[in-house]
Amino acid sequence: MQLILPPRFSFAEFKRVTPVDASNVMELVVDRNAHRFTVKRPAALFDNLGKIFDATFRIANQVGFASMSLRDLCRETGLSMGGLYGYLESKDDLAVMIEDVIRYLGAAIPDWFTAQASAAERLDATLRGHIFLSELLLPWFYFVFMESKTLSTSQKTIAKSSELALQEALSQLVLETGVSDAEQAALTASHLIALVQDWHVKRWKYRQQKITVDRFADSVSAFALTWSTSAKKPHRR
Repeated sequence: MQLILPPRFSFAEFKRVTPVDASNVMELVVDRNAHRFTVKRPAALFDNLGKIFDATFRIANQVGFASMSLRDLCRETGLSMGGLYGYLESKDDLAVMIEDVIRYLGAAIPDWFTAQASAAERLDATLRGHIFLSELLLPWFYFVFMESKTLSTSQKTIAKSSELALQEALSQLVLETGVSDAEQAALTASHLIALVQDWHVKRWKYRQQKITVDRFADSVSAFALTWSTSAKKPHRR
């Protein structure tokens, strides 16, 4: 899928064309996890899944996902324990499904912007896509960053592979801008991931400073392009 957007597009422009946001993310969850649910009636499935994930994010923010119990979920959602089991076998399923959504989107984002004319514009668009999507799905991105320790060993391996794949995608875009040093490109990509994550991990800081998501994205993009330009110059080791 390609998103047709102008260079250095705004958050408002992105919102108009993004295939996933808070209003339809449950469709993605159901599409990728249909095998987990014994409830098949669409109205109940989407409504109750929304309640379950919203409650999970609230409780995790208050006491931590590790301390959350299924009884906590029952109390927050109004579902019985038996009703809850129609959507998950254990709370670990929740962490897996949330991580899966973010991993899937992280892999999809670079493909959304292949229509951008230059490598610099594709790098800019990919960074904006991550930042803007994390603004639209803030609880999902925040949960994955803060609660990744709750994943099983095998799921942690998948999550690590996902971040490395994102780093590789960004590194390739940096190389395409003209940077010839693959090691430097990989390091630049690693720094960019940390910058992008700062928006959803420390959202409170930017809210306090009245920094808009557009201004933040402009700043990250400027950093990326400046860093890439400087990396093209010979440097001593």
